[in-house]
Amino acid sequence: MKNLVPQDWKPWRDPSPLGGHRPTKSDLLQAKSSQLGRQDVLPYPDDGQCKDRLRLLFVGVNPSPWTAAVNAPFAHPGNRFWKALHASGITNKVVDASRGLEQQDERLLAELGIGITNLVDRPTARADEIASEELRAGASRLVQRVILFKPRAVAVVGITAFRDAFMLPKATLGPQNTSSIKEWPQGVLLWVLPHPSGLNAHENIESLGQKWKAAWEASRA
Repeated sequence: MKNLVPQDWKPWRDPSPLGGHRPTKSDLLQAKSSQLGRQDVLPYPDDGQCKDRLRLLFVGVNPSPWTAAVNAPFAHPGNRFWKALHASGITNKVVDASRGLEQQDERLLAELGIGITNLVDRPTARADEIASEELRAGASRLVQRVILFKPRAVAVVGITAFRDAFMLPKATLGPQNTSSIKEWPQGVLLWVLPHPSGLNAHENIESLGQKWKAAWEASRA
């Protein structure tokens, strides 16, 4: 994919409000009770400028309190998202988002054409704390964002949440048939990947990396 990020590009997201410190128990409680999530990771703000700049849009279920506290995706140290991204060969290093996302790492993702968002903004300690109604509303919002951004591929991480959100109880991991998803734009691939939380004992970093790589290679022009 041709790099469409200009040389003078600068991250538009806010840095961690904790100033590079790891969140304390108090920070985590405050983040959870605030009901506020965190900003998406996109090459540009959510204003339509990302169109044709996204190769692969990762979609998490919802932020953890840690992620919300430091305003960075998949930030909890026990989450294996970034390690899987490196194991797949997509990134040349393991991004450490536990204290917030560094500007150099935001640029790396932008140059690769990777975006990150969530189905639901509300932070919870576990994905199963999210109600079906929230997931389904999130699925509708996601479709509209996909129409706006037109990434080459979308990868939802979390098969259980995906089934509930899109009301596809028989869905399995891997590429999806989007014909039954209302308004899904033609030509945009949809994948479902395992949840990278350390609580998912069915997967390890190597197996996650293989699945990340498959979605990445499918998104190649």
